[in-house]
Formats: sequence, structure tokens, C-alpha cells
Amino acid sequence: MIEVRALAKTYRVHRRPAGFWPSVRSLFRRHYDTVPALGGVDFDIAAGERVGFLGPNGAGKTTTLKILSGLLYPSAGQAKVAGFVPRERSHAFLRTITLVMGQKQQLLWDLPPAETYAMNRALYDIPRAEAKRTLDELVELLDIGTLMTKPTRQLSLGERMKCELAAALLHRPKVLFLDEPTIGLDVSMQARMRQFIRDYNERHGATVILTSHYMEDVAALCPRIIVIDKGLLVYDGDLRGLARRMRPEKRVTVRLGKPSDAETLGRIGTLVTRTETEAVLSVPTERLHDVLRDLLAALPGTDLSVEDPPLEEVMREVFSDTRRVAETGPAPPLPAPEASP
Repeated sequence: MIEVRALAKTYRVHRRPAGFWPSVRSLFRRHYDTVPALGGVDFDIAAGERVGFLGPNGAGKTTTLKILSGLLYPSAGQAKVAGFVPRERSHAFLRTITLVMGQKQQLLWDLPPAETYAMNRALYDIPRAEAKRTLDELVELLDIGTLMTKPTRQLSLGERMKCELAAALLHRPKVLFLDEPTIGLDVSMQARMRQFIRDYNERHGATVILTSHYMEDVAALCPRIIVIDKGLLVYDGDLRGLARRMRPEKRVTVRLGKPSDAETLGRIGTLVTRTETEAVLSVPTERLHDVLRDLLAALPGTDLSVEDPPLEEVMREVFSDTRRVAETGPAPPLPAPEASP
């Protein structure tokens, strides 16, 4: 569904010092820097996949999505989406995709969402009966029936984002580019948005590329992730596989009815955090069975839970590794991903 080959993008950025006279001089002579946003990225995404597109701020995520949706021209390389060249922006291509950006809006500010939906129906030339069926389905999935006639300016951020998704999906796109779709939402609303995206993907076989700084979004929706940093691809594969490679350990949380003995816990595993009644240990996976046995023997009545290391820590380590490479020179790449089961 999506093919990307050696995709690159650079920008010319005007640089000048602050102050009055530098502003005057810049009217006659400007100095530009060439800033690379993408340095040659390759990947393929099959129809129906849900892929997390991750990276720190300024990594090139939004630039990539804008190129794939035809809003930007690449400086080099090629991209195809559903067989179309995005920069040509043909009508058939635009009916195939949608781009939802959490920090932008397409709803008409002073009018209710129903008016935007009517406008989108006309723009996409969707038959009225088909548009009504699709809208009824979206209203049910997103639970926005009571919001349809409220002016957009009176909607909360979470309500507006749900209405934004309905507007973006009215033409039943086959490819969804979602750029921070849950930004600013509370925990409950984030969970509902994730469930909606999953349901839409499973009902219609849509391909989803999701960027998010909330690892809960990625873990819940994306079996596969693509990680870029400084415009370069640094990992493409299974999310859990990356976590196991970067942090081959488990986190054991120990809850006690009395103050914990730090010395005893330290002998059993690496102490990460500790309070009077709770401690978190880092334990190599191969020693997990022995550690649990020792904890239960040393601390009777202990309540234990075992989890993988937080994904935020894993991604922070990935980004720090790539930045260290940029500062000190070439280093071994991340291990190649294993095939998904």
C-alpha cells in the first residue's frame, strides 16, 4: 500500500541575528542554511497494517506524513501510496487517504460539525445515501450524536477530536495518516480514540500510520514500529522485539505490608525505586524464576507483579544511542528485527 525509496527532504532556512540593523540588511542580502529534514528513508507498508511512526521532536515524522499525503514535495527519492504518486494529488489519490493532525483542525469554527460533514460530502461527491450510512456508523462508533449540532467553538478538545476523525473518515479512506491524534486528551478519551481507530482498521482493512509521543497509543495499536531520528531510519520491526533487545530484563514490583528491607531486596535484584511499602527491581529475564522464588521466601506475604520495562525508557535509550552516534561517529546499528510470529 505504501512504498518509500530513498526519501529525502531539505529546507532553506533564512538566518539572521536579532536587532534593527540586521533586519534592514536582510532586506537586501539574505543568508540561508540548508537544513535536512529527511536523509533518505526506505520502508514498505502492506494494506491493513497498523504502524507506529516514532521519533523525537524534529526527527522528520510530520515531514514524512506531509510528503506521503502530497502536501510537500520531496527533495529526492520516491514515494507511492496505493499506487499513486502523492505529489501529483490526483482526485483518486485524495479520495484514498486522509490526514488527521492533532494540532490542526478542519471543522468550521463557528458552525456545528454537521455543516462540515455536509461540505465534505459535496467536496468528495459522495452519494447522499452512502454518506448517511457512513456518518451513522461513525456517530455510533465515536458516540458523537449529541455533538453534531453544537458549534465547534463550544466543544471540548476531546469532543472536537472525535468530530475531526468523523470528518476525516466520511469518504472511507483506505489509508489513514494520524499525526498525534490523542494529543491533549485525558486518559479515558485516549482509550476511546484508540479503540475507535482499531475498530475502523478491522472493519474496513484500512492502513494506519500513527505518530504519537504517548507510548500507550503505540503499544495498544501498532504491532510494528518505524523509528527515525535526525531524518534517518534507525529501526523497523516489532515493538516488543525492540524492547527485548534494548532492555532484556523484567521489572518486578514488590508490595509489602511493612517497610521494605533495601539490603535484602538489593541482594536479590537491582533496585530501581523504593518506598516504605513498595519496591521495583530490575531482573534479567533468565533469572526471573529464581528471583521470584527468593522474594517469596525472603518476604512472606509479598504481592508481586512482573512487567516489561516501560516503553518510554526503551525509546529514550534508542534516541540517546542514535544521538551519541551523531556526535561520536559511526557505531553498530540496532539489531535486525526478528520476523513477527
